Amino acid sequence: MTRTFNADCTALLIGSLPMDSHAEATLLMLKYVPEIPLWVQLPRHPGEGMIEQFLPGMPGFTQQDDKVFINAEAPDFQDQLVAFYEEYMAVTADFSLLSKSRFSLTPETAKGFFELLAATPGLPSQPKALKGQITGPITMGIGVKDQNGKSVFYDDTLRDVLIKILALKARWQAEQLAAHAPRAIVFFDEPGIVSFGSSAFISISREQVNAAMAEVIQGVHGAGSLAGIHICANGDFSLALDSGADIISFDAYNFFDKLMLYSAKVKKLLECGGILAWGIVPTGNPDDIEKETVESLLEAWEAKAAAVMALGFDRATIIAQSLITPSCGTGSLTLELAVKVLSLTQALSRRLREKAGL
Repeated sequence: MTRTFNADCTALLIGSLPMDSHAEATLLMLKYVPEIPLWVQLPRHPGEGMIEQFLPGMPGFTQQDDKVFINAEAPDFQDQLVAFYEEYMAVTADFSLLSKSRFSLTPETAKGFFELLAATPGLPSQPKALKGQITGPITMGIGVKDQNGKSVFYDDTLRDVLIKILALKARWQAEQLAAHAPRAIVFFDEPGIVSFGSSAFISISREQVNAAMAEVIQGVHGAGSLAGIHICANGDFSLALDSGADIISFDAYNFFDKLMLYSAKVKKLLECGGILAWGIVPTGNPDDIEKETVESLLEAWEAKAAAVMALGFDRATIIAQSLITPSCGTGSLTLELAVKVLSLTQALSRRLREKAGL
């Protein structure tokens, strides 16, 4: 990885907002992060949860009442599987077929994506990048169950299919976004990756996790775009730091010290041109959101950035290789608190950029 993008402490959001209207949510997002807009996800819409939104197109995909699962015992499952691999091979042989394949998002599954594309041509100035997101293969593989309630990551065939569908849906996003901005960024929402070694990962090997992440990241890199991993949880950060992702998005408000347990890997990421997306604006606890100010967050960021600089980097490098973000999405907050999170993110970014002369 070599640095091809100066992040310059630009403000960026994670994805979700507590709103009903995609059009109104897109306008709100553009007000606060016009430099790197993203498509918004609205969890109030039943199909926009982390699991449901990206499963359509997978063989055995079944919706029953209010739950979704993969039915590998369906009478036509083998036929569905053959059709999937035939389409996968056709698309990977000719990526011009991607936009008309099962690997594209649709207005029914991702209305926010199309609202972003529609809004971009009317922006007063060209953004430096556009951001997309998709649930990562580890979190998805553990969260998605088969007909017997078993996580699909434990099944070699279902795991392979899931990884491939996520890799190509990520690539489709990257290609679409790159047509509207100088760069595209696609984040893999992957809180599950830091849970490696826990009971949820019984019989899952580090090699399987590495292979899954490598394949989906290559999907984004194959489109000439930047791949990020977003982690809002605490645990083993080593797999994410070793993944080859260009951007590591983490909860800097709560878990900076935990990330720095892997300081040698953080140093290597930055030396290779990687970017830290500092989730320094809290989202998990309403009391934290209410008490924090731009000044308090600036002081916190400066102290934590100094610890990273102590690994052997000057301030200019850290500024160039940092994004300023909320610690996670705001979809579960009240709208009032969500707007404060957006406002703090924008204001902190501006303060840091002004101090750096940007």
